[in-house]
Amino acid sequence: MKQYYKLWWTLIAILAVTFGILGYVGKEVYRAAPPIPDQVVSEEGTVLMTRESILDGQTAWQSVGGMQLGSVWGHGAYQAPDWTADWLHRELVNWLDLAAQDNYGKPYDELDGAQQNALQYELKRAYRSNSFDPQTGKLVLSERRVEAIRATAGYYHRLFGDAPELQQTRSSYAMKEATLPSAERRERLTEFFFWTAWAAATERTPGEATYTNNWPHEPLIDNVPTAENVVWSIVSVVLLIAGIGGLVWAWSFARSKDEENPVAPATDPLTSFALTPSQRALGKYLFIVVALFTFQVFLGGFTAHYTVEGQGFYGIDTSKWFPYSLVRTWHIQSALFWIATGFLAAGLFLAPIINGGRDPKYQKLGVDILFWALVAVVAGSFIGNYLAIAQVMPPEWSFWLGHQGYEYVDLGRLWQIGKFTGVAFWLVLMLRAIVPALRQPGDKHLLALLTASVIAIGLFYGAGFFYGEKTHISIMEYWRWWIVHLWVEGFFEVFATAALAFIFCSMGLVSKRMATVAALGSASLFMLGGIPGTFHHLYFSGTTTPVMAVGATFSALEVVPLIVLGYEAWEHYSLKSRAPWMQQLKWPLMFFVAVAFWNMLGAGVLGFSINPPIALYYVQGLNTTATHAHAALFGVYGFLALGFTLLVLRYIRPSLLFDEKLMKTAFWWLNGGLVLMLFTSLLPVGIIQFVASASEGLWYARSEGFMQGGLLQTLRWVRTIGDVVFIVGALAVAWQVVKGLLVTDTTVPGEKVVSARAGFPEYAGETSPGFSAGAEMTAGQLADSGETR
Repeated sequence: MKQYYKLWWTLIAILAVTFGILGYVGKEVYRAAPPIPDQVVSEEGTVLMTRESILDGQTAWQSVGGMQLGSVWGHGAYQAPDWTADWLHRELVNWLDLAAQDNYGKPYDELDGAQQNALQYELKRAYRSNSFDPQTGKLVLSERRVEAIRATAGYYHRLFGDAPELQQTRSSYAMKEATLPSAERRERLTEFFFWTAWAAATERTPGEATYTNNWPHEPLIDNVPTAENVVWSIVSVVLLIAGIGGLVWAWSFARSKDEENPVAPATDPLTSFALTPSQRALGKYLFIVVALFTFQVFLGGFTAHYTVEGQGFYGIDTSKWFPYSLVRTWHIQSALFWIATGFLAAGLFLAPIINGGRDPKYQKLGVDILFWALVAVVAGSFIGNYLAIAQVMPPEWSFWLGHQGYEYVDLGRLWQIGKFTGVAFWLVLMLRAIVPALRQPGDKHLLALLTASVIAIGLFYGAGFFYGEKTHISIMEYWRWWIVHLWVEGFFEVFATAALAFIFCSMGLVSKRMATVAALGSASLFMLGGIPGTFHHLYFSGTTTPVMAVGATFSALEVVPLIVLGYEAWEHYSLKSRAPWMQQLKWPLMFFVAVAFWNMLGAGVLGFSINPPIALYYVQGLNTTATHAHAALFGVYGFLALGFTLLVLRYIRPSLLFDEKLMKTAFWWLNGGLVLMLFTSLLPVGIIQFVASASEGLWYARSEGFMQGGLLQTLRWVRTIGDVVFIVGALAVAWQVVKGLLVTDTTVPGEKVVSARAGFPEYAGETSPGFSAGAEMTAGQLADSGETR
């Protein structure tokens, strides 16, 4: 018990310190966010734009898909340009041409080297100098810069409209015709793009970095990595090596003290009581998991094809109805929905087990209500996305009912509220079962950790309500990553760790002490790096050096626990040979093995490859990020949700036997397809872009001329092979789940069937050894009893 308390105090201390850091440095985000001028005026005093018009431009950008159509400050989609880098470069080139005509009477490209260098020096002074007056709230621009802005805005006005001379460019960028039909809203959009580029080019204080820490790389004005960027990158690498060394030492000593695994029970303890009505009702959850998964996978192939045929699908002009920004929105949102549903189903399956094999009153009704609420949110958000991007929805409704414009949080605010309400309702359903169990005598430390993770999942999605439609984008990014990083990558990770430990312990495969110690230790390691590591997403989002320092330091520690996941994969794999009945759980276990592998490769190796500030400076917004995202989101959370789905399916359909051929196809083709997708297409494209970004600038690495080059086009076509392999695997696992749900369950509520449910009909009708015919004992109580069966 003392060891538990030490681990608990360690975890509590880590949470207190790391959330303290997150909050304290978060204040810096609010304080130091790039100013949005009350007025932008020319030297003659002409008002060019206002704070309100810039924010109206932000809402116009959100309504066309926002981060799902190109990116701003490096966050978003990868096909169209990063609008910040693209606007900045175009404005700089326009300024140079105007200056060349003024000074030399000919275009900039026709000047000799000395003349060009002289103008570039003047350009750097003009753009990096900060002419914003915080006392008056005015930003004053030179007449030449005003002309450069007008010329740049004219291009964007035509691009987001339907100007025929830019039709091929729109196709290259996977933009539909008349992306933003309203000329007035296009005007506002250009003002928002200008402001993001102004913040990226203007120094906070003379002689120091710009508001975005000199991002993006733009040689024309010496936007290059800062000294702090290099220093903290080196610090992060050193800390990674030190952390790995420390973990290996600590882990080695800890392993030497491990106790032997208990003797596995003769029958599966989880089958020692009857299925409850709420557990039987989970079949529809599993169906929605594979239905949305299949939908998402086909959308992924559709979205990827837009990168080679920007407005069509094999000659059909699909962009009229389903443009790239829409299908990419649905692709990401459906992934989040089905993965979350898989986790929710796993929790709801465990709830009656925790509660003594019984449903709390009205539990089935709650499970049914939650399901239909989920369906309503999915349908409503998808329809809203469509109407917003089609520009059918009134602009004032778009943020609330249509599209928020922010990657991973794309659903309209009303649907976001619905999703939060659903997750909170799930929390209530879980606590109704957990609280009575916590009051029972016995060792409840593992259950307490599971409870804490359930509460965190239920509440932390609410961080998305701390920003609104016109919130400053730096502040919005701070809270958005609370959801994407903390809620998904943090607390879902702890829930998965605690849930798996609880399941394996309840099965009698590992001792309660080992399961509790491992879960508490893992939670501490995940939270130590994971909570402050949130800041590695914010290096260049209008933040200051402390954000970079904290993000670089702690994101290196995020990777440390992932290095021992190879051993965890082996431990999971070896569980299938612990008892004969475990063979029936072989395939859920194999999916958990894949989780450990991809956690190490996707989250660890590929994640850290882009995390140090110096790396992210050049690769933020390139396909290197997409490589990490696919490997980590599907490789970790996707496989985990599918593993939970198969595990729950196995128990709610007692007579089910997995189809070996189908499951082999599902498992190996999913993994093989993901490998092919990453390493024959996404990563090579990202590396080639990285070279272009480092040598010429981000604008060039995302430009039409570069991205439509022959080699990159070929590599994007090659992705089709990996996509097809992956789709075959997805269809196989989906069909296995559907087939399993169609299996007729011959048991009736209240009937206790043990080994038949584990696939051993010779034991049908018997109760598990140690259980009386009239008694029901949960797996948790079995573990509490200290008996080995």
